[in-house]
Amino acid sequence: MFALCIEASHRRGMGHLFRMLNFCDTLAERNIPFRILVNPHEVTEALLAQRRIPFETVDLAVQNDWQSALIRKHGITLWVDDRLDTDAQHATKIRQCGIPRVTFDDRGSGAASADLNIAALAFDGSESLPGKRVLRGPRFLVLNREIARYRRLRTAEDSVVVTLGGSDTYGVTITVVRILKAAGRHATVIVGPGFEHEAGLNTVLNADFVLKRGVPSLIEEFNHHELAITGGGITPFEANASGLPCIVIANEAFEIPVGKGLANLGGCIFAGHYSSIDETAISAALPIERMSKAALASIDLDGAKRVADQIEALF
Repeated sequence: MFALCIEASHRRGMGHLFRMLNFCDTLAERNIPFRILVNPHEVTEALLAQRRIPFETVDLAVQNDWQSALIRKHGITLWVDDRLDTDAQHATKIRQCGIPRVTFDDRGSGAASADLNIAALAFDGSESLPGKRVLRGPRFLVLNREIARYRRLRTAEDSVVVTLGGSDTYGVTITVVRILKAAGRHATVIVGPGFEHEAGLNTVLNADFVLKRGVPSLIEEFNHHELAITGGGITPFEANASGLPCIVIANEAFEIPVGKGLANLGGCIFAGHYSSIDETAISAALPIERMSKAALASIDLDGAKRVADQIEALF
């Protein structure tokens, strides 16, 4: 039994959840049982229940030894943390139970003792990442397998889609719509299940924008467009893997090197941190076909398999 411990909220966003949902597909394919452990979050709990994925809510902030209790209760044989940074106290409690531990994009004090630190979003080659073993770079991206059905070359900037994450913590969608309006452009705007800025967004939308909430498949929606404006998490990688070029805006400071790294791969333009967006990047004409070719060449769909192979090797 694998434990997939994640954090999801309006403040944290929902990227960790969606990455682990993708990984659940790989585990199910290999007949590996799993259970998601997540902080109380109504939107996330409803989504997991809808998909019939086994989960348990946990107050991740408490200091009592809830980790050991859950390991005994469910017979957990491997622990996965997808919560950004973990602390040493948490890591110690799991290590004392004698099971392997894997963590994703973790630069906290708890990462040093992890058997694997999967840093797929690490682009700074000079950065020393903690962990007994570190898997670095986009070869280890856990992406939605649905992308395989929709990979295609884009050739023109005819249709733009805006999607700034499951929650869009800072309401960057509103700013992007304002910039597009000022440039006389139109777009499809997608807001996720944790979006809480409807009132502000409604004040800037007009007939040039189509608003969609909770689309059944973001990957399928991508297939209808030639350019995406996204945050700096997993979304631009999934878009690029499908051949969709992106303009990336960093919602968090740690997304800045991600945006720059994606730009270096050729499938994206980096428009800076949301607090100081480079508006010319959003309004300028872009070499869509060249960007699409670079995107398809740089991001493949075998990352989840590579990660699962490395995890299974721990046994």
